[in-house]
Amino acid sequence: MLKRMMLAGLAAIALAGCGNAPPEKTESTATGETAAAPELLDIAVVPKGLAHQFWLTVKAGAEAAGAEFGAKIIWQGPSKETEVEKQINIIQDMINRNVDGLVMAACDENALIPMVEQALAKKIPVITIDSGVKSDKPLSFVATDNVAGAKAAADVLAGMIGSEGPVGLIPFVKGAATSNMREEGFEEGLKTYPNMTLVATLYCDSDVAKAMDAAQDMMTRNADLKGIFAANEAAAIGAAQAIKAAGKSGIVKLVAFDASKEEIDALQSGAIQALIVQNPFKMGYEGVKAAIDAIKGNPLEKRIDTGVTVVTMENFNEPEIQKLLFPI
Repeated sequence: MLKRMMLAGLAAIALAGCGNAPPEKTESTATGETAAAPELLDIAVVPKGLAHQFWLTVKAGAEAAGAEFGAKIIWQGPSKETEVEKQINIIQDMINRNVDGLVMAACDENALIPMVEQALAKKIPVITIDSGVKSDKPLSFVATDNVAGAKAAADVLAGMIGSEGPVGLIPFVKGAATSNMREEGFEEGLKTYPNMTLVATLYCDSDVAKAMDAAQDMMTRNADLKGIFAANEAAAIGAAQAIKAAGKSGIVKLVAFDASKEEIDALQSGAIQALIVQNPFKMGYEGVKAAIDAIKGNPLEKRIDTGVTVVTMENFNEPEIQKLLFPI
């Protein structure tokens, strides 16, 4: 009896000494057998560009959804938002790789339609975010209501300049749906204020230096310029630099879309008076979630509005505003 107990003890010690590594993770099947965990879905997320904080926040939202719902995020986009052909090539590569889902922000609302159609023909669900295409074929569009956001910019600017005087507009890329809609919304919003005159519309191609030149040109040609609406991050940063260099911070009122660190700094310094803030984290998150829902056959909303919020120094320190400005 004692001998048996000693042998059992030695066996237990030997087993314990085989290593400290945890057992491999397995899942039990209905028959009691074990099986490997299911493979992650490959979801390609293709932004319009990589240069701006906005897209990094979209990426963070996409990756959060991937971690939550079991997907590997393949993040790849053109360096600049004007590189339409490069974006087409990237999406073509994703289609050739036969990814499980495609989430994309189109650099051009017309040029990217064939890529959407090609992906769908291969049974790859397509979700557009931020900037869509002129087609109803994408399964869902996750974005800000850009027209409404730009109208809000017109209202805010009007309130700051007494609803009268010359103003300028700096959109970013002509032909990009988002830029077109913000231009349209701002012009529509100005119709409410007959004493405000749009004296210049100058595109910046999402380039800070070009935006700075545009703002300088507006102020040079219109000595009594009252305000500028900068329609994205690059436009805002360039316009703020030009206004500050001209010594007109707070004199030429600047209302801008988005909320990069540079824009927030300019708001705090007085070069920008108001930000029309989107929710890029939610855009990335909801875009990936919609793609996964499509793969699983779950119902989808055709249009998901991620909202906009007007941020000024008056509401800057409110908890909800801080969470929106600093989501990562």
